[in-house]
Amino acid sequence: MAVLERARGKALRPRMEQILRNSGIEQRYLAMEPDYYLGTRSWAERARLYAASAEQLFKAAATDALHAAGLTAADIGQIVFVSTTGTMTPSLPSRMLDEMGFAREVRSVPVFGYGCAGGVVGLSLACDLYRAAPDKPVLLVCLELCSMAYDHAQMEKKDMVALALFADGCAAAVIGQGSGDAPELVAFAQHVWPDSIDMMGWDIGDTGFDLVLARDIPAFVARDFAPVADAFLAAQGLAKTLLAQPACHPGGGRVVDALADYFGDDLADTRTVLRDFGNMSSPTVLFVLKALLETGPLAGPTVLTALGPGFVGALGWLKP
Repeated sequence: MAVLERARGKALRPRMEQILRNSGIEQRYLAMEPDYYLGTRSWAERARLYAASAEQLFKAAATDALHAAGLTAADIGQIVFVSTTGTMTPSLPSRMLDEMGFAREVRSVPVFGYGCAGGVVGLSLACDLYRAAPDKPVLLVCLELCSMAYDHAQMEKKDMVALALFADGCAAAVIGQGSGDAPELVAFAQHVWPDSIDMMGWDIGDTGFDLVLARDIPAFVARDFAPVADAFLAAQGLAKTLLAQPACHPGGGRVVDALADYFGDDLADTRTVLRDFGNMSSPTVLFVLKALLETGPLAGPTVLTALGPGFVGALGWLKP
């Protein structure tokens, strides 16, 4: 909050201070020092910094995932790369072929535009690609540099919310490495609500993206997302009372509260990831899933949820 007050040249209004304190976030990671984001940035500078930081994060996350699976980059048959906060042509995976040692025949599948829903959507796509070509594993990488995307020059209420809520992060996973104790994505569903495009997304500004974010997403969870989730669970023969702790994308503190009310679960790991890393958009749900797996095999059927631009809901469930 001190950075925001310095940028505005005056103290925050009590209501804004309350919003920030109720975010559920205690710390986040950013690609640059906080003061950097308070100056004017051109699109060219944003693109250059996105490329430099994205390459480092992609390599680190992918290397960790490959090591955990006992594989090398040359073992991978396909790469699903999810990012909505920056674009590169050729895509980032194509630029990493030589540096990381991927095979020349590797297939790269960039996914853009799903925002916070990208982690669940990307996981489902990676699983579908592996099932279609199971001879080689698939590498999923979700990377977002939210701090590079937004335009904070105006410092309006929505700009301050974006600056305080969103963070940078990267997560990777290998699908189909043959490990007997790895969970299996059994089913996936996606739902788009009519007349909801203005609930979440970006408008293109002069020097960055201007955040579009509805205030009533927590209410939307209870009113509109819950029936869709109920239908998904019923179709899969799953009862909420028999589920293990879900892995939910935490849009913010109040959104987590609404999801916790729906599932009847405090969502402890979802809250911990939000507290320690902030809303990193697409990678966040993979951070939550990793936290769940670090305590051992999943305790039962585990539901994945995320809401993103569209306005789209993404759901899946994992079998231990």
